[in-house]
This record gives sequence, structure tokens and C-alpha cells, in this order.
Amino acid sequence: MTAYRYEVFTSDIERHIAAGTYKPGHKLPSVRVLKEKYKTSISTIQNGYEYLMIKGLVESVPKSGYYVSRQPFPAGHIKAVSRPPAVRDAVFRHRLQQTTGEGKPHSTAAFHAAAPGDLLMPQKLLLRTMQQVIRESGAALLRYYPPDGSPLLKEHIVKRAAGYNTLMQPENMLITDGALQALYIALAAVCMPGDVIAVESPCVFSVLEVISMLRLRVVEIPCSSDGFDIDFLKKSCIHAPVKAIVVTPNFHNPTGLLMTTAQKKQLLTVAQYHNIPLIENDIYGDLHFGAERPENILSMDDSGLVMTCASWSKSLAPGIRVGWLYAGKFFSRAEQLKFSLGSSVAPVYQETVAKLLQSRQYDRHVRAFRLQLARNAFMTINLLTTSFPAGIRYTTPQGGYGLWVQLPARTDISRFYVQCDKIGVQFTPGASFSYGNDYQRFFRIVFADKYTARRKQALRLAGQNLR
Repeated sequence: MTAYRYEVFTSDIERHIAAGTYKPGHKLPSVRVLKEKYKTSISTIQNGYEYLMIKGLVESVPKSGYYVSRQPFPAGHIKAVSRPPAVRDAVFRHRLQQTTGEGKPHSTAAFHAAAPGDLLMPQKLLLRTMQQVIRESGAALLRYYPPDGSPLLKEHIVKRAAGYNTLMQPENMLITDGALQALYIALAAVCMPGDVIAVESPCVFSVLEVISMLRLRVVEIPCSSDGFDIDFLKKSCIHAPVKAIVVTPNFHNPTGLLMTTAQKKQLLTVAQYHNIPLIENDIYGDLHFGAERPENILSMDDSGLVMTCASWSKSLAPGIRVGWLYAGKFFSRAEQLKFSLGSSVAPVYQETVAKLLQSRQYDRHVRAFRLQLARNAFMTINLLTTSFPAGIRYTTPQGGYGLWVQLPARTDISRFYVQCDKIGVQFTPGASFSYGNDYQRFFRIVFADKYTARRKQALRLAGQNLR
């Protein structure tokens, strides 16, 4: 896939910083030096340095140049919840409170909805492409479509995935009504009611609801700033008959963290050793802040145990209910389940996405979108650092559009949510991300819309209410 021109040199600088070659305070090469070295324009180098500043890696000093940041944002370390491996019933023990600020007719600022905001959604592009599809296809869009999905769409999904080293066959793919339906089918293909599955913790509530609908039981695998706890999973697979593992390795929701390649390989090794189907949700994979799209676990699998699902509701618009499932050796069962649901994804949506992929307009949109998301992440962390009290901890997302905040132990969480209600600020309370009571002092912030002056002030006010 085409990358921004500046991403070649920014990747080099990031590697030098990570290796310690460029230490905090180190003066970086000038714009003109990099222009000559990489044979590109001054504006390209300036855009690249802006990108590195967005990520908090570089500082600009007027009339002097660019330097490695001396004080990166102190995210703090969010520890995993400490508990022994245990099987839980997939039943919420509290009301599923999805947002603060509910009931307000006109919220000052919504930081809860995990979907592109109106100011970042490519509305004109989508409507223009949809109109073109209608003109070209006409009445064909009103007829029954293949139950497994548009052949053209599957062809372009497979072709695009090959660009990040994921090889798939279109005949083993199902087009679904979003990623959640894909997840539902994948779980139902390998589990029966009462079976035990392993899920990340925290885990987004929409996934927890699917698990509840299927009447499964769960072992919640802790995630921290260090990532997914592989050792905890190993113990769980010994203590319980785990029938499936569900993960979001690329920009986990709600933390925004990325599993390293080594962690992905370790996870796959555990699944293969115990012969456990591994279901990965790659819905945020395209929304990476780094130069390269991260690989998914499917690209590492030669056993057929990995099932991958994704959709375009996060990268295009929530109303585009088009997702897909690659079901590995479980395809036949997954296909039967898809057909039994009797639902076919709207043909006009399928062909609209296919045309966006075919014309590369999707890639152009998503490059600009993820750069804006990186800016928003930088802004969110800056506001948390300056407006919230000392002692808060938060993750530093590497992609996607959410981050996970832990409030200090002394926090009156009930009062905080009451104050958020009064000013119309909407977050997603941490209690919604587990079947237990593990995350009472946590909440998720979504930064998928532009930071207007009103949104900035709303987040500042929310933080001041904690002081």
C-alpha cells in the first residue's frame, strides 16, 4: 500500500530514537539535510517532523531546529488487574452503563462513541461513490445478492490484504453485516452454550454482549500497559477447557495498544499447542499511527486455526454495515451459520466499498484519517496531562481512536460522573468493559472527531472537576 512520502525518513528517525542513537535533547538533522538525503521536498520533510511532534517524539525550537523530546508525556503504567485464572458466567452484574452524560439533549462533547465523528467522516466521498454505484449497477442492486457476499468486494479485500503479507482465498471469505456479526458467526462455529472462551480484559462491551447472547462462559485475560498476559492465558488453558480465544491484537479497544510481533507469535503458539481456535478482530488495523500497517495473526498461521474479522464502520462510517470473516478450516460451518441467519448485506453498500478499494480512494482517505487521529491522540494526552489531577494513568495508543484512563484511588467516581452529566461530557465508564467489577476507576476516551474549542474546553472542565 502507498505510504506518505515522509514515512520513509520518519521511520528511520523513530528507529534511532528507539535504539537510543538519538537521545532526549539530541538535535535532529535539518530540513535541508533530510531533503537532500531522501531526495524529496522541503514540505514533505516538514510534514514528517509535524507527524513526529504529534507522536510526542520530537520538539520544535524556533530558529534552532528539531530535537528529540526531553520529556515524553508521562503516561504512567497501568497494571493488570491481579486475580487468579477463573471462569465467569457471561452475565453483566450491573447495568450496562455505556456513557456518562446520558439524557442530555445536546451534549457539550461526546468522547464515548467509537465511530468517526461528523467532521472526520468522508461523507461527500461516500455519497458520491454510492451515487456512482447506483448509476452503474441500477436494478441489479435490488435483486438477491450471493449470500456469501459480492465477488468483486472479496477480490479487493484479498488483494489489499496481500499488501500486508496476509494471504487469503476469496472462496473462504464471508461478507457480513459488520464485524460483530462476523464475530458472532466465528464463535458459534466453534462453541456451544456453556463452553469457556478466553477474552481480553478490559474488553469492549459490544463483544461482551455477543458472548452473552451465545450463553458462553469466559476467562478474562488481563491486559496492561505491557500488553496481553500470555502467561495468564497459558495457566487458564490448563485450568479450564478453553474452546476459543478472542483478541484484538492491532489497537485493542479500549487501550489502543498494539501487540508486538513476538506477542502475536507467542499467542498463536499457545493456541496451536492446545488446538484452540483463535479469533482476531482486526477492525482497527488500518488506523495505525506508525509508518507501516501491522501484520495480523492470520498472516503467521499455517494451521487454519485463526479466524479474522473486520469491517469499515471504524474507518469509513458506522452506517456502512459491511464486514468480513475469514474462517480458516471452520469455513463450512461458518458458511452454514451465515446462510441460516438469512441476512444479506445491502448490495449498494458492498459495491460502494468495493469501488473505494478498487479506485484507491479508500487508501487516500485512511492515510489522512489516521494522521488526524494521531493529532487527536496527542491533543487528548496533552489535555489529560495539563487538566487532570496528578496520579492519573493512561495508555498511549499506537493506533485506533481510544485510550484507557485510570483515576487515582482517592477519586469519588460517582461524583465525577455526576459532574460529567451536568456539563454534558460523555465518556464510557470502565465498568462496561468487564463482567465483574474490575474497572470502577477507569473510563475510555474516544478521540475520533476534530478538537474544536468546545471539545477542548469540555475535557478541561471534566479534569478540573477531579481536582
